[in-house]
Amino acid sequence: MAGPSESAAPVAAPPPDAPLIARVDARLGRLEDLLNLLAAVAILAVMVMGIAQIVSRSLFNGLNALTPAIPRFAIHGYIDYVQFIAAFYGLLGLAYCQRVGGHIRMEVALASMRGRLLWTFETLATLVAIVVTILLIVGTWDNFHNAWSKGDSSMDIKLPLWPAKLLVPAMLAVLLARLLVQLWGYLRMLANPARAPLAVPVPETAEQAAQREIDEALRLADTDARAAPAQGAGR
Repeated sequence: MAGPSESAAPVAAPPPDAPLIARVDARLGRLEDLLNLLAAVAILAVMVMGIAQIVSRSLFNGLNALTPAIPRFAIHGYIDYVQFIAAFYGLLGLAYCQRVGGHIRMEVALASMRGRLLWTFETLATLVAIVVTILLIVGTWDNFHNAWSKGDSSMDIKLPLWPAKLLVPAMLAVLLARLLVQLWGYLRMLANPARAPLAVPVPETAEQAAQREIDEALRLADTDARAAPAQGAGR
């Protein structure tokens, strides 16, 4: 898996003379960063709704026990809203995760490969992923079309479900775009393994992953050590 300290950082604008693949990767990366941010907002929304649901039920149930004239209160359709939002935080980050190599995959063998052998296996895996993603786009588009034409809605508050179902093929299309860019990057490396990898996550060995985690821990400890005197002086 690619090191998150490098690949998970926001995509920087490449210089004007950068290779075309780097410019395409940067443009797509900005879209992926935005979608991933929206996924985080969706998670925050679910957390806020959950807290509001618990507090409102506890507070108004307690008040109702003291004064029956005060009605009990809860967010109507809470489960429907949570299930609807789940599609957003579950799907908006798909392409971002693929870009940084954050998905779960077996890298025991890949981490020991080098040169054209590594890029050959990565290319084959990406081709399989592209075919599967295209099939999923076709199937989920049909699912959306059925929901749209039949007016599919949730059980409780009759919330229309077609926006969430449309999100699935839309985000799979963004994932397909990322896979095509990565296929381009792998074919580029397959042609000349001496080039610097562009638009592809580079597998880490166990030693590299351990060293990265050590460096991050030391950097965090150094930051805390510098912040402690400033906090003491402020007091």
